[in-house]
Amino acid sequence: MAKKSSKEARQYRKDRIRKKVAGTPDRLRLSVYRGNTNIYSQIIDDTKGVTLVAASSQSPEVKGKVKGFTVETAKMVGELLAQKAKAAGIENVVFDRGGYRYHGKIKALSEGARSGGLKF
Repeated sequence: MAKKSSKEARQYRKDRIRKKVAGTPDRLRLSVYRGNTNIYSQIIDDTKGVTLVAASSQSPEVKGKVKGFTVETAKMVGELLAQKAKAAGIENVVFDRGGYRYHGKIKALSEGARSGGLKF
């Protein structure tokens, strides 16, 4: 059997996680995507297939504050997402790390969201 590329391996991990994690109206799903230069997060209701709240490192609230794509940027995105979620009346979420390791920028985003008041 041939070795999987890193992209295929991440997709495999993502699929494995999504079997167990789903956003219900009680606990919505906080999904994360990390590119090479930006990080994106959104809170999704999977029963309706609707994104309720979204934040990214491209958001105007984050973009000018920190130079580059760092752990600090990811933490700010998490705090911004939590702030928007609070305004929308969302408190409880389930974290979908999207096949990425819970380390570095992904961990910083989740900690930022927790410090902003989201519970997972």
